[in-house]
Order: sequence, then structure tokens, then C-alpha cells
Amino acid sequence: METRRWVRRTGMGVVAALLATTPFGAAPAQAAEPAMELAGDAWLDVGGINSAITTVKKAAGGKVKNGTVDTASLTGAGIGVALIDSGIAPVAGLNQPGKVINGPDLSFESQTPGLQHLDTYGHGTHMAGIIAGSDPSTGFEGVAPGAHLISLKTAAYDGAVDVSQVIAAIDWVVAHRSDPGLNIRVLNLSFGTDSIQPALIDPLSYAVETAWKNGIVVVASTGNDGAARVTMPAANPYVLAIGAADPNGTEARADDTIATFSNRGNAVRHPDLIAAGRSLVSLRAPGSYIDTQYPAARVGDKLFRGSGTSQAAAVVSGSVALLLQQRPGLTPDQVKQLLINTADPLAKPDPIGSGAGQLDIAEAASVNAPSNAKQKWPDATGLGSLEAARGGSHVADGATGAELVGERDIFGMPWVSATWVAAAAKGKAWTGGTWNGSVWSGSAYNGTSWASITWAVVTWTGRSWNGRSWAGDSWAGRSWNGGTWTGRSWASGTWAGRSWAGRSWA
Repeated sequence: METRRWVRRTGMGVVAALLATTPFGAAPAQAAEPAMELAGDAWLDVGGINSAITTVKKAAGGKVKNGTVDTASLTGAGIGVALIDSGIAPVAGLNQPGKVINGPDLSFESQTPGLQHLDTYGHGTHMAGIIAGSDPSTGFEGVAPGAHLISLKTAAYDGAVDVSQVIAAIDWVVAHRSDPGLNIRVLNLSFGTDSIQPALIDPLSYAVETAWKNGIVVVASTGNDGAARVTMPAANPYVLAIGAADPNGTEARADDTIATFSNRGNAVRHPDLIAAGRSLVSLRAPGSYIDTQYPAARVGDKLFRGSGTSQAAAVVSGSVALLLQQRPGLTPDQVKQLLINTADPLAKPDPIGSGAGQLDIAEAASVNAPSNAKQKWPDATGLGSLEAARGGSHVADGATGAELVGERDIFGMPWVSATWVAAAAKGKAWTGGTWNGSVWSGSAYNGTSWASITWAVVTWTGRSWNGRSWAGDSWAGRSWNGGTWTGRSWASGTWAGRSWAGRSWA
């Protein structure tokens, strides 16, 4: 069998040029000049006055202690928040024992020694800091500093990732939600695809709906194009679809508006509510892609500024962890109704673009849980097309330009939707380390890492796709959405090259 390495398409020049500047380890062997440079914004830095997470939390009533409500004592302790993203870097605020638990690394970098589980892009670290960061040395705190994070890395430093990897990660979260020490109650998805099929049949939509019905509150960003639509999986009507608010540089909410980049949606599906998402300051991943490409976004030595519905979703995920610490018995439907019923309308209401209004943690924590909260949307079937779920973006062979298309996953295994749906519905899409007929990861926790316990990694070498084998160095390509991580972020700029779909991760 012919052996061939896959290289990422990137605007960086030689792949090794970036990795050599990072703290993540050596570059893959035989890194090659990319076939082309890819256009598109990679990180949304819209300027304006920086917003500290503590300020955002305080404005939402997350630091209130009076006779009516005590949110100041809530930290999210005991609540596991799963983060499917680009990994988490071992920076101060996220490196204390037990803070981060690594699930399987399903990214193309899982096969590169020294890069496994680590965030070479920078986005995952930024989200992790917003949700649950805690660094006493600097005073930095996320919304739920007592919560722990379960990291499932799916995206490489350039954002190269296929929708099959994300679905596999969601299935893993469902299967392992109750593992000892995990207690996964929240799933943060700061990304979106431009799927060309209805949520009722889209497999990514089915995956998040299954997680929801298994007791996991799924928080998804709506997209950063300012468009009259909502990206997938936020398009699924069960999950919490989050748009971004612009605090306009003040703590007071009287002047808050919908961020210009936040997708407004339409009368059929729009954000359920919005949360602060402009110029949020969170943890920096030194040497990561966004760190080297956007030095102006650095705030001191340890922090980094970013905007997007990605950040807004992270704010909500941390807030949900606070509510679940306060009342562990809340169901996902009760959490959603609480947040919608207690959201603060904007001064100039926009029932489509802002949904119910802006997140109000204190109000949600002070009212009784709705006893009749039960969503009754038609059940998703998941029987649609994997290719349609990709939308307009595909991972590609950096040498030949050949794209991964059609009804097959990254290993070339056929995608039989009915077979997958039957297994996913029972939480059994994974058998040990096997998913969709291929071995994707180890089958158990193995040793310890900087973060805590780490899921075992297996070698993918020798697996083939489209007649060409690959050693897992990189793939590449067209990343998540054609938009990008936030500058229309994972969604219209691109993670690395046209990013999932022209709308991107948010």
C-alpha cells in the first residue's frame, strides 16, 4: 500500500514554521509546503472595551448575595462540562489537578506525539477559561470556577475537522456521562455548520438531541454572520441556541444591544436567549494559531480577547453549571425554561434576534423550577446525509486537493444512518474505543496528564482514506465552516481554510 502524509492547507507557509514557535512539541516529520493559502478571518476581534468575565457575571446577577438569592456562593462545584473544541492548553487557571479531564483526542493531531489533547489553535482554551477557569495568582475566574471540564479535542491547529469526528465526540459524551468523576451535565458546542438539510433529519442534530434527552444540557452558538439563520446544531429546537449581546463597554444593561455579528435567525428558529459575547477576555494559549496571528488581541501575558457567539455560549454553559450545582435535579427542559422565562428583554426588544432576552443568572436562581417543563418538538430521526451535514466545507488532502466527501467517515467507513441511529439512541455508538466500525481511541483511561486523567490514545497509522494511507500528521483543509472561528469564526472565515461551512464555529 502506498504511504502518504496528509498536510494541512494553511496561510502560514510551512506547517513546521508554526509548530516550531509553540510550546506543544515538535512539528510532524516531513511537513510540506501547503498547496495554497486559504482566505478568511480566523478570529473575531472587533475591538471595543475589554469585558472581564467577572464583570459579565456580575452584570447577569452571578455575584449576588442577599435575602432573596445567593449566587455569589455558587461555583459549579461537582458539575462536569464537556467541551468539544480544539483542546485545552495547560495554562494557569486550567492546570490544577482535577480541573480538566481529557476524553479521547479525536483530532488529526492525536497521531502527532506532543500534540495529543493540547490546544494548538487557542479557541478551546479561551472557551474553557470563560466556563470554568480559576487562577488565584491573577484573580482570573470563569463563570463557574468550581466546575470541572471534560475536553474532547476534535480540531487541529488549523481547524481541520470533519463532522464525523464531532458526532463521534458527542456520542462519547453520552456514553460516558455518568462515569466515575465525570458527572457530565452540560455540553458546550461553540461551533456551527451550514448543513443543507433540515434539523429533523440531520445526524449532527440527532446527536445533540440524543444528548439532551439523556439529561445533558446542550449549549450551542448560533453563528457569527449576522445572518437570518441559525447554524447546526443550534438549529435543533431542543437545545439552547445562544446569540451574542454587546455590552457596549458598560456594566449596566440599559445600553446593551445584539452584537452586529450575531446570527439573528428567523421566525422558525432563532436564538433562545443571548449572553455577552463581545470583547470577552479569557485565557490565552501562548504560541497557538490565534495567539501568533492576532497579537493585538493579547491582554497582558496570560489573557486574550475574542468575540463571538462562541464566547456567549461559554458564558451560558458556565451559568448552567451554577444552576445545576444549586439544584442538581433540574432536567434540561427545566433549565431551558428557567433561562428563557427569566431573561431580561433588551431596551429595544428584538424577539427574533435576541430571543427571550439576555441571560439573568440571579433571576433564574431565585424562581421555582417549572414543574411542567416538557418540550414537545417532533423527534429528530438522524436519517439524513452525512455529506449534507458537512455543508460546503470538507477536509482535504493538502497535496492533491482531494476532499473527503460522501457517506463515509474519516476512516473511509460507510455511513449507514439507520445503523448509527439505532446504536446512538441507546448510548451505544461506542464499543470500547471503536466507533462506526473503526478503532478511534483507546478503550479506557490510561495514566495521568497535566490536567488529570487522560483517555488512552491509539495509533491510526495504516488506516486509509480514498486509497491513500495517512499517518495522522495532519489532513487539512477547508475546516469548519467557511467562515472561521470568529471573525466570523468557525463559520465564515474559517478554522483553517474554509472552515465547516461559511458560517463557522461562531
